[in-house]
Amino acid sequence: MASALAAKMGLNSLRRKQARNFNVRISTMESDMEFNCEVLDQEVPKEEPITLHFLAKFYPENAEEELVQDITQHLFFLQVKRKILEEEIHCPPEASVLLASYAVHAKYGDYDPSVHKPGFLAQEELLPKRVINLYQMTAEMWEERITACYVEHRGRTRDEAEMEYLKIAQDLDMYGVNYFLIRNKKGTDLLLGVDALGLHIYEPDNRLTPKCSFPWNEIRNISYSDKEFTIKPLDKKTNVFKFNSSRLRVNKLILQLCIGNHDLFMRRRRVDSLEVQQMKTQAREERARKQVERQRLEREKQLREEAERARDELERRLIQLQDEAHMANEALLRSEQTADLLAEKAQIAEEEAKLLAQKAAEAETEMQRIKVTAIRSQEERRLMEQKMLEVEMLALKMAEESERRAKEAEQLKQDLQEARESERRAKHKLLEITTLPADSMPADLSFSRENLSFDFKDTDMKRLSMEIEKEKVEYMEKSKHLQEQLNELKTEIESLKLKERETPLDIIHNQNTEQGTSKHSNFKKVQGRRALQGEARRQEAAKKQSQP
Repeated sequence: MASALAAKMGLNSLRRKQARNFNVRISTMESDMEFNCEVLDQEVPKEEPITLHFLAKFYPENAEEELVQDITQHLFFLQVKRKILEEEIHCPPEASVLLASYAVHAKYGDYDPSVHKPGFLAQEELLPKRVINLYQMTAEMWEERITACYVEHRGRTRDEAEMEYLKIAQDLDMYGVNYFLIRNKKGTDLLLGVDALGLHIYEPDNRLTPKCSFPWNEIRNISYSDKEFTIKPLDKKTNVFKFNSSRLRVNKLILQLCIGNHDLFMRRRRVDSLEVQQMKTQAREERARKQVERQRLEREKQLREEAERARDELERRLIQLQDEAHMANEALLRSEQTADLLAEKAQIAEEEAKLLAQKAAEAETEMQRIKVTAIRSQEERRLMEQKMLEVEMLALKMAEESERRAKEAEQLKQDLQEARESERRAKHKLLEITTLPADSMPADLSFSRENLSFDFKDTDMKRLSMEIEKEKVEYMEKSKHLQEQLNELKTEIESLKLKERETPLDIIHNQNTEQGTSKHSNFKKVQGRRALQGEARRQEAAKKQSQP
């Protein structure tokens, strides 16, 4: 017993010695994480760390319905965005500009001209290089086009902007398609496309429009033997499609993708499981809660902005009143100075008038004395008459000057009275400014936040739920607006396109747009045609049964 236990302990010790630790790096679209793992029997590469990429293997058919959790939506948005920028998914120029605007909104939030000034997108990778090289447009011109669309997205959250991005991207022809090089029985090179809707066969130089398609609900069996792959349609009268791949490993990968996409295709068309229903309900409640919270924050922001505007207006009014008070003080000071000056001038004029009147009286006295004095000599009489004439003229001038000075003194008195009246009005105006009522001027300019809180009742949640349901009804109108927006963007930049730089996929996309064809339209045609064929066969079978 002891020897057996010792042997077992020795074996365990040997296994621990054989085990080794190695580093594993999990790389997501947003960050990297490293772990240390212990290996016993697994075969692992010698290079460390071993990098594993965390990506979506199966693309959703309808991102808005299937991506329940926000983190799943965010990581999938980053994955699709990367594939579009790296041109693994072909995107026309006008759609690229619109997608770029939603990507900018998801990163920066609402457009703010004071923050998002020209050049703020200079370091951002937003457009595929193929689109940039296709037009004679500078980086500033592209930024102007993207910003014009970005401005229109105001009010959306990051999650909403990412979802709008995915809703546009999922309509692109190469969205979610995994391509594999194959050969048919005749040895012709073809491409097999596997996506959420079914299997598609493409020409090697045209990955946009499939030659034929097999919807998942019309495929009965998929299998492979060695390098040969077989697709058996549900309709037994339809020919079996066989092709060869380059390696057995590729066949295994194709089969895994087919099984996974077929399972998801059928699951989408069944009633959700209880767990999925609970997850969707929780997601809807969380979105409703966020919507209510966003509305509350928007209301608080609005009230805060209104309070700030009111504060600025009061500050402006206070400054205006202070300026008016300052001007009134200056006017009062000037009025006082003018009144003093006018009073001084009036006093001087009065004194001059008295002096002139005194001189006139003296002249009159002198004239009377000269008249009384008898001058016998003719010469003396002539001189005396001349002197008397001069004295009379002088007396007349003195009288006129005295009268003028009296009038000037009277005018100065009137000016003084008007100046004192102006002084009285200025004092009254200053008194009005400095004695404003308490209710028209706040004691301070600080504002309380007590009026910024609101209670949201259950009716808000119910109304929000109704709005969420209403969004489904508005989807068609939004799609129409989206198409109009894309056409407008295409018209704006079409004149700057360099035709010689168009890639084969660009040319095919333009032809498909003119003809109104796409992968989705062809897929619908195939389903409709096969539905008609099935109905015709059922009618034919019923007719045969009814015959005797």
